[in-house]
Amino acid sequence: MPNLTEAKIRPPGFSFATPECTTPAAKPAFAIVEDVLSCLTLCSNVSSTEKEKNTPSYTFPALKLESQWREMEWTEEPASFSFATPECPAPAAKPAFAIVEDVLSHLTLCSNVSSTEKEKNTPSYTFPATQPKLESQWREMEWTEELASFSFATPECPAPAAKPAFAIVEDVLSHLTLCSNVSSTEKEKNTPSYTFPATQPKLESQWREMEWTEEQKASLMKTVSSYRPSCHEGTQARVLLLGPVGSGKSSFISSVQSVFNGRVTNRAMVGTSSTSFTKKLQSFNIHGQKGEDPTGLVLCDIVGLGGGEMTGLTLHDILSVIKGHAPEGHKFSPDQPVRSETVGYIKKPGLKDKIHCVAFVVDASKILTYPKGLGTTFRLLRKHISDLDIHQVALLTQIDQICPETAKDVTQVYKSCIIQDMMNKAGDLLGMSTSYIVPVNNYSSELKLNVNNDVLLLRAVDHILQYADLYFQDNAPQHTGPKIDLGV
Repeated sequence: MPNLTEAKIRPPGFSFATPECTTPAAKPAFAIVEDVLSCLTLCSNVSSTEKEKNTPSYTFPALKLESQWREMEWTEEPASFSFATPECPAPAAKPAFAIVEDVLSHLTLCSNVSSTEKEKNTPSYTFPATQPKLESQWREMEWTEELASFSFATPECPAPAAKPAFAIVEDVLSHLTLCSNVSSTEKEKNTPSYTFPATQPKLESQWREMEWTEEQKASLMKTVSSYRPSCHEGTQARVLLLGPVGSGKSSFISSVQSVFNGRVTNRAMVGTSSTSFTKKLQSFNIHGQKGEDPTGLVLCDIVGLGGGEMTGLTLHDILSVIKGHAPEGHKFSPDQPVRSETVGYIKKPGLKDKIHCVAFVVDASKILTYPKGLGTTFRLLRKHISDLDIHQVALLTQIDQICPETAKDVTQVYKSCIIQDMMNKAGDLLGMSTSYIVPVNNYSSELKLNVNNDVLLLRAVDHILQYADLYFQDNAPQHTGPKIDLGV
């Protein structure tokens, strides 16, 4: 006679309160716990006797029902940024009461997840509008199996092996400890200083005429190399670079010299910290190509503006440099301003000691985040410098950081609406017309020169020399010849 117990076979696909396990959408640990807690009341009546009866003693056939035995709508929620919350894996199939028991045993661990921690897991950064992807890498790289990726103090969470819910909770809790060490200062450091705007249409024609050829580069190099001040008393044009810390003053000097050297060099020491690397007055004679005489251009580097009180750069010291009183190599200090007692002080500076043009340098990627008081500082400087009849221009650096198209191809600089708009903002910051401002792309990570980049740099140098020469024209001595007797 057949065994009646064995005859009571459940229909295919039936399970005791345990539906087929699906992969849930990724959610924070506290949300998983809340879902499970909502089912506790239903499972509370499951006694130990029932547990024994419900212990699986039969392996169900692998059959899939044609329709859902419970109506559910399955929609794909868009992927969202999750702060240190790994994707929820599919747990191993087991009866509901077993899952509940596992989770209950770990509820004490989860009780420390407060509302404050929940708020911390809420995304606090909104990604900018999608930018077009570059066709080629902006720096040549070979990619091995281990790919570097950006991580905000938390490594990318790999897909874990399927495990029960309590194990997921333990994993998440271990990550919460790691994330608690990320201070507000570190978060601010990892926040982009510039957010790319939505893709803007590219202009059909350049808003400034430029030729991007080898011939143009050769012509500009000849113009710069052969430049000599129009005033016979001056042999070189001295140009002072002024700008905030890290704006690219030293990088510009090194980039210009690199063009004439035929290879990328860092003649002026360049720093990457938030404090100014340059601490003293340094003058750099721009040498011509190998075998040629030095050019008629001297670029003067000085402490960056806004680097804190320790930089010691004051309005008095800046004007002393421009007037020619500050000696070469003078180290600036707030407690020791440039004065007649300063070692090497030039009491009666000649034309060769003075500054003949001032070039302000601003970082295009930081213009929107510069301190509000910086604009006031620039305007005050410009007023006092103008009183000395010194012409001023401006260089807009880091243009590749604000325009993907220009980063890919520098010849697009004068077709970019983004850079044109940033030029206007730079003009507002400095209080000058955009006709005085030229964009440049300094060499920083590159190891080889680029013809188009060289043309842009040389065009900026030529722009500076035109205004420097105005100083010599304005201050040329007026020679009066002997009186001529007309016999009248």
